[in-house]
Amino acid sequence: PLVLGLQESAKKHSLPISVGVHEPSDDANSKKLKNTLLWINEQGEITQRYGKIHLFDMDQVDGPTMKESDSVERGSHILPPFDTVIGKIGSAICFDLRFAELALHNKRNGATVLIYPSAFHPDTGAVHWKPLLQSRAIESLCYVIAAGQVGKHNEKRSSWGHSLVISPWGEVLQEASGEWRGEPEVLIADIDQELVEAKRKGLPQARRT
Repeated sequence: PLVLGLQESAKKHSLPISVGVHEPSDDANSKKLKNTLLWINEQGEITQRYGKIHLFDMDQVDGPTMKESDSVERGSHILPPFDTVIGKIGSAICFDLRFAELALHNKRNGATVLIYPSAFHPDTGAVHWKPLLQSRAIESLCYVIAAGQVGKHNEKRSSWGHSLVISPWGEVLQEASGEWRGEPEVLIADIDQELVEAKRKGLPQARRT
């Protein structure tokens, strides 16, 4: 029902929608879910699906312990960057942002915008979230759009929030709050493909990376 409603909204307003969902495994014998990023186009059609490749397993001394691999099935392939009204998009999810290789692979295959929908843990979010996203933008010379879930999900789980839009030069263009206020926040930013081209032209060695 959630996805059907988003498809209807995309069609009604002629706007593409990117959304992360959990969906059943293709293996009928598996109890694991797939952590999937969907792209719904302006006609309300699901045109792209990316399954999260890097699963979040963490066991910090005197810190949080989580093991996503216990319940989530690892994605099997990198989704090729695809054309949209804001540029060519490279897809990734949450913990994927720690892996520069994925961002650079997407950049080498034509991406000018990287998206990272996330539910980042507050402990790591406080120190890692923004610098990691800025690093991915700077090294790939891409825009980075990272929608971060925020607030308390249940007694054991909260998310950091602080959704960000970052320029290909690493500048923070928009940032949402990390405070739970009971209301959603909306960020609006201009995506300028000429800026991407200019920054890449000005750093020819980075352009070839």
